[in-house]
Formats: sequence, C-alpha cells, structure tokens
Amino acid sequence: MSDRITLEPRGSASQAVREMLARENKLITPNRIFYLVVGIAILVFAGIQSDLSFIELAQGGGNMVEYISRYFPPDFTEWRSYLSDTLETISMAVWGTVMAAIVSVPLSIFASDNICPAWIVFPIRRLLDAMRAINEVVFALIFVVAVGLGPFAGMLALFVHTTGTLGKLFSEAVESIDPGPVEGIRATGSSKLQEILFGVIPQVLPLWTSYTLYRFEADVRSASVLGIVGAGGIGVSLYQSFRSFQYQQVCAILIFLIVAVALIDTLSSRLRRNLI
Repeated sequence: MSDRITLEPRGSASQAVREMLARENKLITPNRIFYLVVGIAILVFAGIQSDLSFIELAQGGGNMVEYISRYFPPDFTEWRSYLSDTLETISMAVWGTVMAAIVSVPLSIFASDNICPAWIVFPIRRLLDAMRAINEVVFALIFVVAVGLGPFAGMLALFVHTTGTLGKLFSEAVESIDPGPVEGIRATGSSKLQEILFGVIPQVLPLWTSYTLYRFEADVRSASVLGIVGAGGIGVSLYQSFRSFQYQQVCAILIFLIVAVALIDTLSSRLRRNLI
C-alpha cells in the first residue's frame, strides 16, 4: 500500500498566513502604542525620582559585603528570649488576621457593586482605601497612645491595616462571581441575605481562605517591625540590638524570623490544599 501525501492547496495556506498577519496587526494599535509610550515615560520618571543607579550599587558592593560580615557568626545567647518574642509576634499576627478576616466579610459585601448600590459602595471603598493607605507603624503609634506599650497595640494596628487589604481582595472576589447561582436563588423568592449566604459566599470562600492565609504570612513579617514603636513582638529586641550595634544578635533574631515564616508558609500551603 503506497503512502499518500496530501498537499494543502496553496490558496488555503496563503489565506492562513494572511489571517495570522491580520491578528498580529490587531495587536499593534494606536491605543496600545500610546499606553506603551506612557508606561515607558512613567518608568523613566520613576527611575529619576528614585535616584536609580545600578552603577553606584556595584561600586558600593564591597562596603555592603564588609557590613554584612559583621552579622556573623550569629549570637544565640538570648535564644529563649528570642523564641518567646517570636511566639508573641506570631500571636499578634494570628489575632490581627482573624479579626480582620471576620470584619472584612460584611465590608467586602458592602463594597461590591454587583451586590450593593453605589451610595453604599463608594464610602465603604474609601474607608478600605484609608485603612490600606496608612502603614501599620502609624496605626501602632496611635494605639500605643490609647492602650499603652505592648503587643495589644501591635495587634490592633495589624487588624486595622489588614482589614483594608482583605476587604479590598474579598470584594474583588465577590465582584467576579458567576451570577447564575444568585439569580437561581433569587427566582425562588429568597431574601437578599439568603442570596448572599447561599449564592455568593460558597463561590468566594476558597479565594477568601487563600487570601487570609497569605495575609497572615504578611502580618507575621509586619508584626516583627512594630516593636520599633513599642508595639510588642520580636521587633523590640531587633530594634534594641540595632541601636547597640549588636549585629550578631540581629542575625540570630533574623534567623528566628526566617524559620518562623518558612514554617508558617509550609503549614498554610498544606491548609490551602486541604481546604480549597
């Protein structure tokens, strides 16, 4: 049995080439060229404003290596204190994240334009913007004045800032839901609350869980800095070691933080796989 070679007609091949070129031409439009030029201009402006200079970085590399060498070997003499401070830092992050996740649920519903009218959405979104815009350290300073020095002030600072972040992420998840289940529940004569409970939340719960776990990891890192303003956690020891130029102690504290974040990342990854 002889092999047969089927040749595609030359006309159809040239037609395919023309279609491919037409698709490529659609990718290059005046609007896209304009946005590309604007984006490049923004990058150049930002580089000038930031004094971006990789040459200076390369020239100062030797000084950086010499400075980092002062951190070794790490000094674990006060390891018990560092361990206690690390646990305190994680505890602050746990409570700050959990409280923020709980409060973010209703706020995210009110901030979703496919659920609520504009006169409700607008002020809630601006409130979330304000919570995100102000750094945790600033909130920590405010709460230190209110409740005094210690981890409680740090936890409250994390709670407020994280609420702004999770509220935004949660609302974006709500706005991207499939409207079909909600419309089906509405057709049965259910109330608005039932639409949200049975049509919206089941769709967004996996994303909400993932966002919360990720934000918890970020809050552990943020909590480690709040001690600089007296808001508890391992940041207090870190700041004191920096001020007294005890760089080997700083290295030991940073190792504790790295190990803690790595363990939390591993545990949260397993939780995501099991829950989502």
